[in-house]
Amino acid sequence: MQRQDVRTNAAASPASIKPFQIRGRFFTAVALRLDTGVDDAFLAALDAHINQAPAFFDDAPMVLDLEKVAGTLPKAELVRLIDGLKNRGLSVFGVQNGTQEQVAVARAAGLVAMPGGREVPLERNARKHDQSPKPTPVQTEPEIAPASRLITEPVRSGQRIFNDRGDLVVVAAVSAGAELIAEGSIHVYGRLRGRALAGVNGDTNARIFCQSLDAELLAISGLYKTSESMSPEIRNERVQVFLRDEMLCIEKLA
Repeated sequence: MQRQDVRTNAAASPASIKPFQIRGRFFTAVALRLDTGVDDAFLAALDAHINQAPAFFDDAPMVLDLEKVAGTLPKAELVRLIDGLKNRGLSVFGVQNGTQEQVAVARAAGLVAMPGGREVPLERNARKHDQSPKPTPVQTEPEIAPASRLITEPVRSGQRIFNDRGDLVVVAAVSAGAELIAEGSIHVYGRLRGRALAGVNGDTNARIFCQSLDAELLAISGLYKTSESMSPEIRNERVQVFLRDEMLCIEKLA
């Protein structure tokens, strides 16, 4: 009888194994900011932009930035945009910086609301909900200090290295197909192939430095250049990449 009990328990034990795992993943998404309505001229301009770097936009996850869209966004117009993007190989899945009405329309169209929406000042909330003469103190979490991340091994094709708290420093080569992503600046003390995206949370002061430039894509705070748009004069050179007047600039280092 005891042996039968042991076997029964052993047979039941696999049922306690979790059938899945939930883990966080970081993916680079393209943000498309709408400044005008979605019409034939808009789609034609989008086609021209995609044709400049088709490999970069192929199957790219995309978020619609509605910060400059005034008023209610008609659902028919949004659906037309979503269909147009998908027909061009773009995978739009969310919206950001939209009003409550715009987000409601986006959700009805199958999109999700992403972080980065407009914030209401704390003082305005206090006046609405607290009529006392003294403002209610607001408890805030302490800020996490930036921290650099050091990579000493070569970054191989298919690898994605991400630092969400500061600079990313790589003292080795970066292969084609690899990706470096940092909240702050990126320093590569070797040959830089692949992609390098600095200031991904909006830091326009971030920079990219490398000893030998052969990158597929360089980006700072959402502004980017692909290999097709880089001057041949900076190939295989020691360079720094930075923003000036909302333009991505690449200069040789002395």
